[in-house]
Parts: sequence; C-alpha cells; structure tokens
Amino acid sequence: MAFQLSPGVSVTERDLTSVIPAVATTAGAFCGAFQWGPAYEVVPIDSENTLVDRFGKPNDTVYKSFFTAANFLSYGNNLQVVRAIGANATNAKSNATSTANVLITNQDSYLYNYVNGEISANAGPFVAKYVGELGNSLKISMADANTYSTWAYKDIFDSAPSTSTSVSSVSGTWDEMHIIVIDEEGVFSGSANTVLEKFPFVSKARDAKNFDGSSAYYKNVINDQSKYLWWTGHPTTTGNVTSWGSAGQGVKFGNLTSNVTISLTGGVSNDSPVDGNITAGLQLFSNDEKYDISLIPLGEASATVVEYAINSVAEVRRDCIVFASPRFADVVNNANSEASSSVTFRDSLPSSSYAVLDSGWKYQYDRYNDGYRWIPLNGDTAGLAARTDFVADPWFSPAGFNRGQIKNVVKLSFSPRKSERDTLYKKSINPVVSFPGQGVVLFGDKTLLAKPSAFDRINVRRLFIVLEKAIATASKYQMFEFNDAFTRAQFRSLVEPFLRDVQGRRGITDFKLVCDETNNTGEVIDRNEFVADIFVKPAKSINFIQLNFVATRSGISFEELGA
Repeated sequence: MAFQLSPGVSVTERDLTSVIPAVATTAGAFCGAFQWGPAYEVVPIDSENTLVDRFGKPNDTVYKSFFTAANFLSYGNNLQVVRAIGANATNAKSNATSTANVLITNQDSYLYNYVNGEISANAGPFVAKYVGELGNSLKISMADANTYSTWAYKDIFDSAPSTSTSVSSVSGTWDEMHIIVIDEEGVFSGSANTVLEKFPFVSKARDAKNFDGSSAYYKNVINDQSKYLWWTGHPTTTGNVTSWGSAGQGVKFGNLTSNVTISLTGGVSNDSPVDGNITAGLQLFSNDEKYDISLIPLGEASATVVEYAINSVAEVRRDCIVFASPRFADVVNNANSEASSSVTFRDSLPSSSYAVLDSGWKYQYDRYNDGYRWIPLNGDTAGLAARTDFVADPWFSPAGFNRGQIKNVVKLSFSPRKSERDTLYKKSINPVVSFPGQGVVLFGDKTLLAKPSAFDRINVRRLFIVLEKAIATASKYQMFEFNDAFTRAQFRSLVEPFLRDVQGRRGITDFKLVCDETNNTGEVIDRNEFVADIFVKPAKSINFIQLNFVATRSGISFEELGA
C-alpha cells in the first residue's frame, strides 16, 4: 500500500479468487505422411473432414497415417498434426523449363526464404503452396485490360479489369488484373478443369488498397488467401512506366504481354518418409511450452521411432503418453506367432509409464478408395483415452466393455486367446480382443513400465499427469512471492479443494498436503525455494475378478460356514 502524505482515501483491491485451472487431457499429437498440406508445421485438426481439407485424401502410400489420425478423431476432436516428407519431395512450379527443384515446406519456409522472389528464375511466377504431386494438377491464368478480350476465362468474371479506385486516386492507370486457379486434372475437386479459386480486380500496385483497407496487391492476395499457391515472381509486362511498383502520381502500369496461363509441373510427394523424417516431426512436440498435448498415437512405427517418441518427447515433457502398436509383420499373416513376435517388438522398447502398447492391427473400410485397409490400432487406443475424458475422467481406465469399445473394425489381424493374452499382458502389451456379440474391446490397461508400480496402469499415469499439470500451472503464480506462512496457507487453500474434488470424482482415495515450516525450513527459504509435498492414494482399476461359489447342504446354515 502506498503511503499517503495528506488526508485522503486510498482504494486497493486484492484478488483471492485463484483456483486450480482445468487442464487439457484430450489433445492428441500425430506425425505422419500425407499427400498435401504444410510439412513440419503443427496444424490443429478437429474432424476427419478437416483432415481431408488440410492434408488431402488417403492413397495407397499414405493411408496408414491418414486413418490413424482419422480413427483418433472418431473418438475426440483435437489432434495436432504434423506432415513428414521424404528427402526428394518438391513443390510443383510454373517454370516447366527449369531443371532446378523447388522445396517450400511451410509458411515459415516461404517467408524466411522466398517471399521476395528469390527463386523466380527457377520457379516462375507461382509454385504450389505445398509439396507433392497433387500440385501438378494446378493451372493458373491471369489477364489484365490488355489481354482480357481474348482470355478463355473472361466469362467467369463480371467485367474487364481496368484501374482500381486506389490507383485512380493518384491518377495512376491500368493496374487491375483477374487471376484464376484451376484443378486441371481434377485431383482436388474430383472433376477436371474445376475452378478452385478466383481473385478478381487484384492490383499490380504494391500499395493498392481495397475499400476495407486490405491490400489489393496481387502478390499479397495470393499469399494470404490462396489455399494452393505461393507467389514467387512477376510475369512479363511491356509498354510500362512501371511494372510492379507503387502507385505514384500518374503512373501507367505495364500490360501483360499475353494471357498468362500456366500448368504447374515438377511436384514430387515422396510420401514414404523414413524414421529420421518422422522423428524430425515428432521433435516439434517436445516443446511443452508451445504445444499442449496429452496423447501421441504413432501409427505404423519402427522401434526406433517409438523409442524416440518415448525418450525424447514423452519422458521429456512428462505430461503425455505415447501409443504404439506391433509391426505389421508381427501380427498380420503371421499365424500362431503373433504373440511371440509382439513380445520381441516390446522387448526392443524402453520401460516407461509414459507409453502404451496394444496388440495389433485392424481391417477397416476405406470409403475414399472403396476398399479395405490394414491400420494399426494405436490411433484407436489413444482415442479411447480421449473419449474416456468425455464420458468419465482421465483417471478412469479406457479399457473394458464400458469404455474400451473399438470402432470401425471389419476384423482384427490377431484376436488373442486367453493363453496368448496371458503372454502379452505379462509383457505389458494390452490385448485387443474380438468378443462375439460384444464387439472389439481394449482388454488391458498397462503402461510399458517394467517394474511393479502403481504407474504401470494407464489410469494412474493419467491421474498424476492431471494432478501435476494442474497444480504446477497454479503454482506459477506463487513465483516471486515471499515464502512465509501467508503464501504457504494460500497455496494450501488452492490445492486442497482441488484434491478433494478429484477424490469426490473417484480419482484418489485419500491425500495429504504438507506445505509449512517443516518442509520450508530456513535453509529452503534462503535458497529462494518453495516446497510442497503432496501425498495421494490413487484409485486402482479392477483387472482380475474372483467369484467364489460355494454349494452347501440344505441343513447347514450360512452362519455356520462363516458367510
């Protein structure tokens, strides 16, 4: 409180309404191969339709990644997706005569390296916005006042381009153009020569404005609004005072020498990324300050990728869980050896409570190609965890007949029998089983932690992720306060109601919070530290049921038997 030097009223207020915040537990993260979309950039996806819109439909190469992501989204609505690409991937370009490849992976790549036309000689005026063969289906056409009358696409626009109001206001002339983007081969729209985008009355003037104050400069319009193109250079003009400059007093802008109509070519997908490409994408998720994620399905992944995801992402962040499946060859067309092969794969992985391994792959319908595909189950098992958050809480097990029903299954590659389930579960592999008349069910809830511990169960690991994440978030606001009785009491008043709420929601059976002078000694305070010890008894899921039936003679009372 400030000191007053003369009589008066000083008004202050203090905020004592702080609470433990809710934290995200359903957000997934995935890195895989796709036909389209930005590479090595995290893109939030909320549905399968959005997945198709941003990353394209599945084909015979990328379907495993696509359906792993789509399967997760059938249970939840928050998946952060990264597209990985192979070493030889390129963008389609408008300069068909150049043999130089063009690689623009994402928006940052463009803005840092190519926004000023650095590759115009190699690329031509435009390149496909994203890497891949799909870009070869794009065609761009431009016309201005000089070329409009002979333009094949003039009927799509209301009138010919001429001079914009913005340029006319400084007595400039002939700055307007029309631009159209066409799906020449029909790979985006399903129909050849479909108009994908049109940009009427864009300007050659760098400083031209629309009525709403936004830029009318054709380069900015294409870069900001097109889903399919980056600008990489100017087409040729003639008869000009200035070609692509500012709209100065009396400037006459140059004419296009002819109708500019260009088919893009040279795009290469190389959509079979190797382990190094996948781990480069997963590495983005190691930044817990930038990306708030909880569940990481890996799709089809080698032991190298799974180990990287565990050791370099989940164990570093300590607030998310990796979900993996055995290799395709372990469980598909490997009769009577599925369990042993899966165990071999599991033995190649580290021990961690931040990882979960299921038992196989499923056969599901691909509506985009009217066929059937083998897909690893980890997108579903991660999805079950997300759905558990919606129907219960993160500390409930995602397994079993109540919350463990797998969707979109024609058949399993491997539905383990009881003896095989015993082998798998002993090695911390969670069986997925087809029960006739009862569906396909995740029938185990172990993590990959090898040593006996409460943390060898999914629900306990996820419980502690919630507790640690929520309380740590609230604890940030104790930073730089005094370590005295008031601050410690304030911290206890935050945490204890939160733990009581979790207890009331069946997450824990009991707890104790110690945050006082016993653990915040003079030495602790002198080191500028603050200590709170939180003891909890986690609730345990039932894995084994013992039913004892006892037959008795008619003349015997139950009390005599101790019942």
